[in-house]
Amino acid sequence: MVVGELAHEKDLVIIGGGPGGYHAAIRAAQLGKDVTLIERDQLGGICLNKGCIPSKVMAHGAERLMAAKQDAMLGIESSGLHFEIQKLRSYKDQVVKQLRDGVEALCKANKIEIVKGSAFFLSDDKIGVENEDSYEVYRFNEAIIATGGTPVNLDGVPGTDERIIDIWSIADLAEVPENFIVLGNDCIALEMAMAFQAFGSDVTLVLNEGKEGFSFDSSINRELNRVLKKSGISIVKGFSFVGVKLTEEAVTVKLEGSKGHKTVEGSHLFYSLGVKPQIDHLGLDRLGMKRSADGFILTDQTGRTSIERIFAIGDITEGPQLAVKAIKQGKVAAETICGRPSEYDLTFIPHIARTLPPIACAGLTEQEAELQGYEVGVGEFSMSANGFATILGKKEGLVKVVFDKESDLLLGVHLIGNGAVELISNGIQALEMAARDEDIKFPSYPHPSINEALLEAVEAFKGEAIHCVPKKQKMKV
Repeated sequence: MVVGELAHEKDLVIIGGGPGGYHAAIRAAQLGKDVTLIERDQLGGICLNKGCIPSKVMAHGAERLMAAKQDAMLGIESSGLHFEIQKLRSYKDQVVKQLRDGVEALCKANKIEIVKGSAFFLSDDKIGVENEDSYEVYRFNEAIIATGGTPVNLDGVPGTDERIIDIWSIADLAEVPENFIVLGNDCIALEMAMAFQAFGSDVTLVLNEGKEGFSFDSSINRELNRVLKKSGISIVKGFSFVGVKLTEEAVTVKLEGSKGHKTVEGSHLFYSLGVKPQIDHLGLDRLGMKRSADGFILTDQTGRTSIERIFAIGDITEGPQLAVKAIKQGKVAAETICGRPSEYDLTFIPHIARTLPPIACAGLTEQEAELQGYEVGVGEFSMSANGFATILGKKEGLVKVVFDKESDLLLGVHLIGNGAVELISNGIQALEMAARDEDIKFPSYPHPSINEALLEAVEAFKGEAIHCVPKKQKMKV
């Protein structure tokens, strides 16, 4: 086919069927658009097939294994408890297929046209799609780019050795490593370090790029370090990655820092260094589309790029590389295209880690609030003083809230402990509604429940928490 000779006319074309892409497709279809969704691999994208869902299955398996070991204190006796990673892999495959089938069914129910193939722009209103030996041209009214990201590679590491594992292959491990080196300080690195320690690995966590800690609030970091130490995970700080030496017996990671050189030896190496935008194949240069210095596509708060009819969402845009961002951006882009006033704001986007125990946070940390000039006040409450956490035998963790003392405005919510991921939604809603401490204290909270920990953290802001010892409180009259 000669380019430009014949083109299929389409209304809205979406490139990429990941969480951002298929949410955009369904929302646009709900609002009356004829939608064509182009995906070169599998619906659900990286998040469903290689990323979020598989890694969270691993984390859930670790949580259940740890819980099973605690059942004896409830009188639930079991013998011969052991873990088989192959069965967990089978369960992961089952979950992924079930969810992918669900996405496919939803697209079909919403009459979304699915096209298999790799898409690239021929002009600002035309794309080509290749699929094996076939090639088609589509002219569109609007388009949404949702091609996601690909893992940042570790320089100098062989890509063919099965003992070197990235974020796309971690859920396909066929065995539990004996000595597991985890390189990275993001949420995925933390999740996998804790999961494989629970599975039986001897884990060493190496914080990459010489960073001294994690990116959470200082109180969360302090509790997290205590939990890691208690679990037996070794932490290496203050060194940068130099290279890897592979032998038949071991994987040796070479490090260097202000204290000199250091090596860490293990049976496997897992690294998580983030993702980079997957856009090289799209032909954006011929469109002159504006991008950041780091290569991300620049958009406004509706997802519109520098080209009027083309939108971009997800990991290819600036900001946190999270599925929740892609989902929100996808809906907003679809609504904007369909003429509905809509925009996204990532100020209070949640950051979570399905660690043991889980971590969840939104808004400003205490340090960030101080840097922004607020007169900062905080309230903290330990999970060890929560009645329901005691019942569950999961008393590790804390809740921390950050306020502006002048206005009593809530600025941030930070949690580590059982139920943190679910509880953060309450915090986000309060942040979005510009809540003050009295707004959070006024409602009644179910008892006993983890929810009460948030209430008492807010009460602690003014020294009124009931389940804190008096010496830690300064009653404000």
